Formats: sequence, C-alpha cells, structure tokens
Amino acid sequence: MIWNVLQAFPAESLLAFTLGGLVLNLAPGPDVLFATASGLQGGPRAGVMAGLGVGFGGLWHVTLAVLGLSALIAAHPGALDAIRWVGAAYLLWLAWKSWHSGPMAEPGRGAANPWRAVAKGFLTNALNPKPILFVLAFLPQFTDPAYGPVWQQVAILGAIFTVTGTLVTMGYGALAGVAGRSLSRKMGAMNKIAALVFGGLALRLVAD
Repeated sequence: MIWNVLQAFPAESLLAFTLGGLVLNLAPGPDVLFATASGLQGGPRAGVMAGLGVGFGGLWHVTLAVLGLSALIAAHPGALDAIRWVGAAYLLWLAWKSWHSGPMAEPGRGAANPWRAVAKGFLTNALNPKPILFVLAFLPQFTDPAYGPVWQQVAILGAIFTVTGTLVTMGYGALAGVAGRSLSRKMGAMNKIAALVFGGLALRLVAD
C-alpha cells in the first residue's frame, strides 16, 4: 500500500525532497509567469485559479510518469516536438486574446468564469513537454526499491511536489492580481502586459 511506502521513506529524505522542490517552485518559471499574467489580467481570483489549473497539469504529468507513458513520450523526440508546438500555439492564442481584451473588470462586474482560468492553467502546463523530462530526471533520484514499488514512490513524491508547487503558484497569482487590480485603475494596461508575457512564454517554448 502507498501508506506503507510512505512510512518506509526516511524522514530526512522526504524533508530534503520537499525543501528542494519548494526552492525550485519559488523560482519564477513558466508556471509562475503564467499565473502572474493571469492575475494581472483578471485579478486575484483569476491568478489563484490559474495556479490551481497549473497544479492539475502537474498531476497530469505525474500520472503519465506513474503509468510509464512519460518515458515512452520522451523516447520519441517527434512526440515532444508536437506537444511543444501545440503548447506554443495555445500560448500565442492566449496572447492574442489578451491583447485584444478590454479593461480588467472591477470586482463583481462581469468577472470572467474562474474555471476558465483553471482550464487555461491546466492546458498550459499539460502542453509543455518540459515537465515530462523534469519528472523523469528529478523524482527518480529520491526513490529506492528498498522502500517499496518505485511507481508508488513516484506517485507520492510527485504529489508532494505538485501540492507545494500549486500553493506557491497560486500565491504568485494572487499577489499579481492584487497589484494588477490596483494598477489597472491608473493605467488600464494589464491585458497588454499579460499578452506580452503569454507571447514570451510561447517564444521561449519554441526556442527551447
């Protein structure tokens, strides 16, 4: 059982993994930038929900790894390229929509459906091939067959990493939403900034 595997992990190993993952998640990466842009565009709630969607995308990648599908995809560069180009196209579409959007809605005035932010966050992460390679490279370093089935260890470690990362990303999104809402009353340019961030993420994904 997964609980038995969790108990078999040395406490210091779990602590080292959790702290290491937290440091990685605190460093602004594509997920944080996406949640930040979403918060700037739609306010604190949109930023939080975008971070939640990114977390669901992380669970998707962990599930692929547990099922052995990540290794299969990583072994075929064509599959990684296809995911990368679809992800870049999606980010460019978000950039176009943000650039042509109107001013950010005030609280309680036609705010966008927050579950759309969740869906966008999920797709942005799920269509990024980098997490596939990251999960394959990072998580196995902390596994040991002596603790139990390796796939269960990957599931446990992936869940821990995803939960901490989701909380951090949601925090970034909320802070950006507060700042963006305040600035939007004076500048009205948050959608343009969000569009530039989305476009930059798309170009980064293609360049990588």
